[in-house]
Amino acid sequence: MQPHRQTRQTIVRLLSSMASAKEISQYLKRFSQLDAKRFAVVKVGGAVLRDDLEALTSSLSFLQEVGLTPIVLHGAGPQLDAELAAAGIEKHTVNGLRVTTPEALAIVRKVFQQSNLQLVEALQQNGARATSITGGVFEAEYLDRDTYGLVGEVKRVNLAPIEASLRAGSIPVITSLGETPSGQILNVNADFAANELVQELQPYKIIFLTGTGGLLDADGRLIDSINLSTEYEHLIQQPWLHGGMKVKIEQIKDLLDRLPEESSVSITRPADLAKELFTHKGSGTLVRRGEKVLKATSWEQLDTARLKALIESSFGRRLVPDYFEKTRLLRAYVSENYRTAVILTDEAEGVYLDKFAVLDDAQGEGLGRAVWNVMLEETPQLFWRSRNGNPVNHFYYAESDGCYKLDHWKVFWFGASDFDRIRGFVEHCGRRKASLQG
Repeated sequence: MQPHRQTRQTIVRLLSSMASAKEISQYLKRFSQLDAKRFAVVKVGGAVLRDDLEALTSSLSFLQEVGLTPIVLHGAGPQLDAELAAAGIEKHTVNGLRVTTPEALAIVRKVFQQSNLQLVEALQQNGARATSITGGVFEAEYLDRDTYGLVGEVKRVNLAPIEASLRAGSIPVITSLGETPSGQILNVNADFAANELVQELQPYKIIFLTGTGGLLDADGRLIDSINLSTEYEHLIQQPWLHGGMKVKIEQIKDLLDRLPEESSVSITRPADLAKELFTHKGSGTLVRRGEKVLKATSWEQLDTARLKALIESSFGRRLVPDYFEKTRLLRAYVSENYRTAVILTDEAEGVYLDKFAVLDDAQGEGLGRAVWNVMLEETPQLFWRSRNGNPVNHFYYAESDGCYKLDHWKVFWFGASDFDRIRGFVEHCGRRKASLQG
């Protein structure tokens, strides 16, 4: 037990260049409390196996070193295309699914087994324990034999081989080959197989490892988080959302709708897996079902006891006793489970951000960003202050048009360019009484 704890401490120190040790320890504790098979399902595309095997094996081995065992399911699309072409078998798809003849199935089976063993051997050479599972997991029936040939639809997932691997402390590495009850092997689409596996396991994390490292917006920039409850309808209507990405987001929504609320999907590069899993900032796209955002224009519309608890937990300090009586609320945006809140007040100088509170267990989920974005839609101009040294200041710098430093505060604003108005912001922040004690 002692060497294992020392390994964790070493890794916390190594990761500290990415984030605080507190952050990393928080995630390690959260993941370690889960049943082994509920930690994570990692879906690896064939292109990642081909192009990024070293980073993949390093990241998966790292998880095992900290006592976490992911369940890995891989595809082999590019490898299969190459082998079929070499055998003179033309690729033929219907509705996005590969039509599989008996001749093609022999190659499918060989390629999947080769790819599986390639990953297992690479993990073992990296010091990790890994188990090759090329059959016995997906019980399938013919999807439509006349249309697709030897292509299967998963009817049942047998977890016994996976559970045996986990009990041995070994990473299960699974192919998406299916079998009929009579033993006929069928080709199963890896994404469909992953969905069925996830439905059975109900994991905390579903991780898609890709070359792009996440979903990209209209300008080719990484989308760091998506809160489906507040962003899905808007996102799905965007003209820049191309067919493949739109289908991926729809599939993820369908997947998360059938999983526990705390489950999430991460899309990242193999090399960035640790940063995505163990830091608030992450490195990829995090997708959650998320929470609806409640909007209120009076304190009476809110559960002020829960709001008080959220604010005090977030800041680690107590509110002044008369906060709700003395604070002139303009608008409040609160996540439905009172885990994040944005509170705006109406001041003579303009709209003021009085509180932006996020519970520790909501950090890294993208919930704070989701509530902030809802506020932005209705708030063209805003000013606020934040203590020097506040770890959230890096976010405020990115969101603001300007910043002015006072002795103990940084004053931020956006939507204003008039010097006199900005001076009013700074003067207000300099004289404003603190609403948190201590």
